[in-house]
Amino acid sequence: MTSWWQWNPADGASKGGFAVIGVGRFGLAVCSELVKAGADVLAIDASQRAIDGLRQIDPGIEARVLDCTDEDALRAAGVLDMDTVVIAMSEPIEVSITATLIVKDSPGSKVKQVIARASSDLHVRMLQRVGADRVVFPSKMQGERLGMELVRPNLLERLRLDDLNSIEEIHVPQAFIGQSLREINLRKNYKVSVLAAGPDNQLTVNPPASHVLAAGELLVVMGASDALAKLPGS
Repeated sequence: MTSWWQWNPADGASKGGFAVIGVGRFGLAVCSELVKAGADVLAIDASQRAIDGLRQIDPGIEARVLDCTDEDALRAAGVLDMDTVVIAMSEPIEVSITATLIVKDSPGSKVKQVIARASSDLHVRMLQRVGADRVVFPSKMQGERLGMELVRPNLLERLRLDDLNSIEEIHVPQAFIGQSLREINLRKNYKVSVLAAGPDNQLTVNPPASHVLAAGELLVVMGASDALAKLPGS
């Protein structure tokens, strides 16, 4: 399986705090997934109506109304102290570009990763020029996917079977490297079944218990979504 996001888990994903600027349909989906995973989220929007709508969905989320092109306002709100910032609005184009530039290059900014939403190929190039680490063309479903990736950097691809169960392709967690499937005993310890394991493009289906997991290998596992989320590195 190949992630349709072309996400490189080696780049990492911060768990030190997330800011989502713009809480329209896409931004709401990102916030929802982050909050469900227990991440610290700060939501920003220039519209009081948008913030009120977000609070109706999750009254406990930290959300503020402010101008995201105002560097002092973003700094005071704590946005520049977050590890990851998602610029979730794409229009007006100049607003998303300005916000990206501020969070990426402002003096003292602690932001390590900026993910920005684009509306055209030209917009992509402009966002990249001002420092966006990743640019996406989103939908609500992609927003949910992005939120999941941010809190689960080992995840490559996920196939939802029903409301409770999924099949996931993940990078072998650091804690599993050098151990055999017998030693790890995922079924007993995590209530997860191993469907395949091995190097990318050379997966062994139904691998033997003696298979020793190596760095850089992949695991295809099946189980309840909450059980999968408890795997090391997830």
